[in-house]
Amino acid sequence: MTGVQTCALPICGNTVGIVANNGVLFSETALKGAHFVEICCQRKIPLLFLQNITGFMVGKKAEAGGIAKDGAKMVNAMSNCIVPKITLIVGSSYGAGNYAMCGRAFDPFLTLAWPNAKYAVMGGAAAASTLLQIDLGARRRRGEEVDKKQQAELLAAIGASYDEQESIFYGAARGWI
Repeated sequence: MTGVQTCALPICGNTVGIVANNGVLFSETALKGAHFVEICCQRKIPLLFLQNITGFMVGKKAEAGGIAKDGAKMVNAMSNCIVPKITLIVGSSYGAGNYAMCGRAFDPFLTLAWPNAKYAVMGGAAAASTLLQIDLGARRRRGEEVDKKQQAELLAAIGASYDEQESIFYGAARGWI
């Protein structure tokens, strides 16, 4: 199951809207999530978000299909959402997908996470690779040459730092979770 699954269930006698994700958000699922959040807000139904999100789909086909527009609709629905919200991170929670699924920026009443959850702007390997390319570009502009061994050491150091920061305990220690 990928995308967004939605339902409204009674919990302790109160109707609660549940928005669950397992993987990547596609255009269709972002629209589905946006519409469900809007309906819950109109009916004053509290929301529970279950996150295992790697982010929004990327690539030429997704961009042509309107992922930026449809993702923005979900983020907009969240920004206008005034009902109580609870977020539970059950796997990973990365990037703009985190925000669309009621990340910290949308002020959930409570954010909880499993102890093995991951929480960051992007996954450690992707972040380390991106940051390494930025660092290498800066070094080249300064006229520095970096051999393959130094690149591997830099990548390992950046990756270790990111792995530490994506730990749910890192976020919990800062009061984010």
